[in-house]
Amino acid sequence: MKKLPNITILDEKDKRLREKSKNISFPLPKEDVKRIHDMMDYLEMSQIEESREKYDLRAGMGLAYIQLGIPKRIFVVVEEVEEGKFERHIVINPKIKSTSEELVYISEGEGCLSINRPTCGIVPRHARMTLEAYDEYGTLYQIRVREELAVAFQHEIDHLDGILFTDKIDKKNPYKGKDIYRAI
Repeated sequence: MKKLPNITILDEKDKRLREKSKNISFPLPKEDVKRIHDMMDYLEMSQIEESREKYDLRAGMGLAYIQLGIPKRIFVVVEEVEEGKFERHIVINPKIKSTSEELVYISEGEGCLSINRPTCGIVPRHARMTLEAYDEYGTLYQIRVREELAVAFQHEIDHLDGILFTDKIDKKNPYKGKDIYRAI
């Protein structure tokens, strides 16, 4: 088993999470490349039961730089595509090119590694989206994501803009839209 990367994730009470992250230029400093890979290792380990239990981790799929207190427009998403096999996404300076009209929500509710309390309610998200971003080497690429992956990307882009998923839940009616949006 790998050693857990040394990462400290800010709690929602930390005002830095509300900062708007800034675009960055290339080449990335070596410490940023290392941090990006540490973040992905951390997320992958958080999704493997054995390491999650050993290190007392909450499972996470995405992590934005601002959650580490760094206001750079960088996030990573690690998706388990089959048992023990992961797809890693490095997203730098993302630009949304298009989104679906259809809205969905995570039926068991969204979660966030910066929010350490139970939350309930519906967070409407686009079912599909296309975005343009750079990888850690400064190569521009376009990606189309759908369903859970699209939700994860939108959640992380919100972080880059200082928005937490709890901001999107209707305070007076947390399940507003349940009959309009599709649960995934």
